[in-house]
Amino acid sequence: MKNLFVGNLSFQITEGELRTMFAAFGQVSRVHIATDRQTGQARGFAFIEMPNDAEAAKAMTDLNGKEVAGRALRVNEATPRPDRGAPGSARPAAGRSGPPRGNGAGNRGGGQGRERFSNEDYREAARQPREPRW
Repeated sequence: MKNLFVGNLSFQITEGELRTMFAAFGQVSRVHIATDRQTGQARGFAFIEMPNDAEAAKAMTDLNGKEVAGRALRVNEATPRPDRGAPGSARPAAGRSGPPRGNGAGNRGGGQGRERFSNEDYREAARQPREPRW
């Protein structure tokens, strides 16, 4: 079973058109056109599942770069989706991985943390910062 990524699609292409395009190379088990959650419009890429690896490889080489509706298709093997965890689960903030650094005095500038304001954070600063407005 191969999962193919098809990019640079026309926004008006349908699942039926994609299915017939790939069915010329072999059996197609699933066609999924990615759509925007709010508008429901196509996002310009799709995923095609083909059970036979040889047929999928042939479709990949023959359709990659082919012009459809004025756009050159990009067809390659889809990479597995990274594990993002369950919705609403606690994840580390962007750019912050590993255990907390320092002596636990809190955030030292940048305003990225959610800790409360403390004058201890600015003890060695040349001038004291203004009190935050919350």
